[in-house]
Amino acid sequence: MAVPKRKTSKARRDRRRTAKSRLTVPNTIECPQCHEPKLPHRVCGACGFYNGKEVMSVE
Repeated sequence: MAVPKRKTSKARRDRRRTAKSRLTVPNTIECPQCHEPKLPHRVCGACGFYNGKEVMSVE
C-alpha cells in the first residue's frame, strides 16, 4: 500500500477541502410581469406568471 512521503500541511489540506464546499449563488432573472427576481424556467412566486401566461393565482 502507498504511504505518503511527507506530511500534508494544514494549509494545503484545508485549501483542498474548501474547494469542494464552495456554494454558488443561484442565478436570478427579473420577472417581465412584476419585475421581481425569480429563478429562470420557474413560475414567479410574486405574480404567478410563467412565459407570459398566468399559471397559478397568487393571493
